Amino acid sequence: MAATHPTRKKRRLAHEINVVPYIDVMLVLLIIFMIPAPLLTQGIEINLPETVAEALPGSDEPVTLTVDAKGRFYVDIGENTSKALADDEVVRRVRAYLKARPDGMILIKGDTRVDYGRVAYGMGLLQEAGAVRIGFVSEPVRRKEAARAPEAE
Repeated sequence: MAATHPTRKKRRLAHEINVVPYIDVMLVLLIIFMIPAPLLTQGIEINLPETVAEALPGSDEPVTLTVDAKGRFYVDIGENTSKALADDEVVRRVRAYLKARPDGMILIKGDTRVDYGRVAYGMGLLQEAGAVRIGFVSEPVRRKEAARAPEAE
């Protein structure tokens, strides 16, 4: 006795996929990835060698910002490169160098006894001057010391 009601119309099945829930999920994921993206680009990108570093390719000698054990800055650009420079003088000299060579490489030599915050401050000065290619100078690790170093797990 399964009879259909005479006034009801027979409904046809929809052969379409409802994409509205998928759009909602996509927008949520988009927002989740958009919020941290600007935060990730505010850091300073560097690659510190752990053992042996190779020489940089290229024939041009890069400019070096040296941070001594007392936290003073020296730049090997311009006259009297053995004199400690003020922050604004570092920015001025590096900016003048980068005006002539926009893709110039700037290297940082930081004394092992200086506070890392002072080296990071120097990197900030270089970025203020417009430097986009910044690297670190390190001494090669001796083989005996490298063999005694604990391995990463």
